[in-house]
Amino acid sequence: MLPKFEGPLELLLRLIEEQKLDIAEVSLAKVADDYLEYVQREQNISLEHLSEFISIAAKIILIKSRNILPTLEVTPEEEKEIKDLEEQLKLYREYKQISEKINALLQKNNLAYSRDYLLGVANIFSPPDNVNLFDLKKCYNKIIEQIILPEKIPEEAVRDILTLEDKISELQKTLLERIEISFSDLKASAKDKIEVIVSFLALLELVKQRIVMVEQDKLFEDIRISKFSSQENAISVSKAEVFT
Repeated sequence: MLPKFEGPLELLLRLIEEQKLDIAEVSLAKVADDYLEYVQREQNISLEHLSEFISIAAKIILIKSRNILPTLEVTPEEEKEIKDLEEQLKLYREYKQISEKINALLQKNNLAYSRDYLLGVANIFSPPDNVNLFDLKKCYNKIIEQIILPEKIPEEAVRDILTLEDKISELQKTLLERIEISFSDLKASAKDKIEVIVSFLALLELVKQRIVMVEQDKLFEDIRISKFSSQENAISVSKAEVFT
C-alpha cells in the first residue's frame, strides 16, 4: 500500500526507486500502470495538486503507448515534454536528497552562524574605500536588468477527461451493434491523439479479459476486432498475430 503523496513527482520517484530503476523513459513506461492505479484509487488528492497528477498521467500514458507501439508518431513538443519529465525527476531526486541531509543536520540541533558572528564583527555593509555613489547605482541597475519578469500564462479551457473505463464501455457497446470493427474505425472517430491512445489501451484490456479477439493479417496492417466467443478455448494464430 503506497502512502499519500503531496505531488506526482514524489510518487513517480518512489515507484522507480522501489523497482531499483534508473530515471529514464523506459522506467516511466514500466511504472505507468502503478501510477495510474494510485491516481484512480486515491480519493484524497487535493484540488490544488489534482491537475498536476493528471498532467503527469497524460505524459506517462504517451510514454507507455510509444513503447507498446514503436510506430506511434509524437510531435516535437511531446518529445520535449517526455525529456522534460525525465529532467524534472532527476532534479526532484537531487532536491529530495539535499533536503534529507539538511533535515539530518537540523535533528542534531547544531546552529550555524556567519563568519562575522564567529569573528565577533558587527553585521554591517563595508564597501571598498574607492567606491562611490555612481558605482553603486551602476551595479544596482545591472542587477535590475538581469531580473526576468514572470510571463503571463495564457488561459486555456479545461477539456473533459476521457477515462479508460468510458472507452471500454463504448467499445463493448459498439461490438453489440456490429459483428466486427477495425482499429482504423476507432482512429477515424477519435477527436485527438490522446483518444487514440486510450482506445488502444481499452482494446488491450478487453483482449486481456478475453472479451474481444483481434486479428491482423500482416505486420502493420489494420487490426480487426470482434467479440470473443465463449465456446472457443483459444484464439487461433495461424492466420493472424494476436496482441495480448
